[in-house]
Amino acid sequence: MHLTNQLQHNQLQQVPGAMPKITYISNAGEEHTIDVSVGMTVMRAAIANNIPGIDADCGGSCACATCHVYVDPAWVERVKPADPTEADMLDFVLDRQPNSRLSCQLEVTAALDGFVVRTPASQH
Repeated sequence: MHLTNQLQHNQLQQVPGAMPKITYISNAGEEHTIDVSVGMTVMRAAIANNIPGIDADCGGSCACATCHVYVDPAWVERVKPADPTEADMLDFVLDRQPNSRLSCQLEVTAALDGFVVRTPASQH
């Protein structure tokens, strides 16, 4: 990321009271768009709002891979890449794709307003 883009990204992360909209699309095409507090993870927001398709069996500790999502292609370059622990856990998901991520590792920032993820057919 260029320095100018990084500075803009950092400024967007610090917008007080920001409530970015995140859209979850099920494997069947059902959409749920919710307002999410900055700092919350995509997984915690889904659980708090009863979004179907994200099980989160480990509660968000990056230990089970049951919060697997597909990041919409338009957003893949806008989120931090998976760290080594997440990358290892992604080896356990069904139907892993290049845009597969664990939603417990995706922290919501103001810059993610409009973020879109899709849930897989199954988490198990």
